[in-house]
Amino acid sequence: MNVMIASSFTIASSITTGGNRQRSKQCAKTYYSSSYVQTLWHKTGKIQKKHCAMMSSNSLQHRCKVIEDGFKCQQWKRKCTINAISDGQSIEPESQAPDKKSMKDSVKDGLVALYQFTRPYSAIPIVLEATSMSLLAVEKSSDLSLLFFKGWLQTVVASVLMIIVNCGLNELCDLEIDKINKPHLPLTSGALSIEAGIAIVAASAFLGLWLSWMSGSWPLFCNVLYNNVLAVVYSVDLPLLRWKKSSFLTAIYILTNIGVVIPIGSFLHIQTHVFKRAATFPRSMLLSTTVLSIFCIVISMIKDIPDMEGDEKYGIKSLTLRLGQKQVFSICISLLNMAYGVGILVGATSPYLWSKISVVLGHATLALVLQYRAKSVDPKNKDSVQSFYMFIWKQLFTAECLLLPLFRS
Repeated sequence: MNVMIASSFTIASSITTGGNRQRSKQCAKTYYSSSYVQTLWHKTGKIQKKHCAMMSSNSLQHRCKVIEDGFKCQQWKRKCTINAISDGQSIEPESQAPDKKSMKDSVKDGLVALYQFTRPYSAIPIVLEATSMSLLAVEKSSDLSLLFFKGWLQTVVASVLMIIVNCGLNELCDLEIDKINKPHLPLTSGALSIEAGIAIVAASAFLGLWLSWMSGSWPLFCNVLYNNVLAVVYSVDLPLLRWKKSSFLTAIYILTNIGVVIPIGSFLHIQTHVFKRAATFPRSMLLSTTVLSIFCIVISMIKDIPDMEGDEKYGIKSLTLRLGQKQVFSICISLLNMAYGVGILVGATSPYLWSKISVVLGHATLALVLQYRAKSVDPKNKDSVQSFYMFIWKQLFTAECLLLPLFRS
């Protein structure tokens, strides 16, 4: 006999002669492709719990079940190589190619993790803010040229890169805290490695500085540089840094970053670099920075309400720990109402009727929406406050950025 035994398997069967013998022969043809084995099946009338040789160089196991209606084989392992030696040839089953679907899913999961790492709910309002301030620099319809859109695109790209640096560095420095407060984030959940996070932040910081420098716009370059430095001051745990440990310094950080530097930098970039005009600060610009600054203070306060547990454990003295959840929430609502009041009063002074109507009516509508939405919030419920926080970012802040360019003095 020229059969080499590489591994063994058990066939639990009850095969009768006649029709069952024919099915046995067919199975032998399919899984062994050997004339010797086929002859063996012809000569054998019944096989009951018999060990057979499987021609394999890798000792892979197969289990076959023979039942009355047919013979069914199930393969236990995906990859195997079967060597037939009766005629000196090797028979290899179809090798399985890399699982394309699995690779596709891996790439998709990586992109989703990257998308979440950039905090899109923060990036989109900041892009709208930069766009709003860019439009404020437009004085006549002829200003809306290709040159303007080029300058606007530079501002948008710089803003996105700044947000990635700010949010990414904050996540890297808050890994232990986020395991309690925000376990769903890419770094804490393991969807994105720490090394990848560091690379993304470093690349974004370098790219933002390089692009703004190459544009030749000092307002834009100073905007990016200041934001990157401020991100380090806010998040990195070094002496005199880590401003986020203090609620007051946190408010200063968000106020100067989102409420002052980004809007003024975007405005001056378009006004001085794109339009080549002298730097001025019209009333529309002052209104914008005032309202946006109030929004920033509210955001800095309300974001700490759902993070109270982790902040307390790691010694971050937020205003929520000092005053309580309900008190901080009430202060936030009052500040937002004040911002809308400022918008209504200043908008009413516009000499243009269309501007007066749109700004006053828009802020009044947002104030009513705020009151209605705030009634359904439970300050002691983490999910409820988090939802309201996202409502401020996605709806109220976005709507404010759309209203501000309409104010003309």
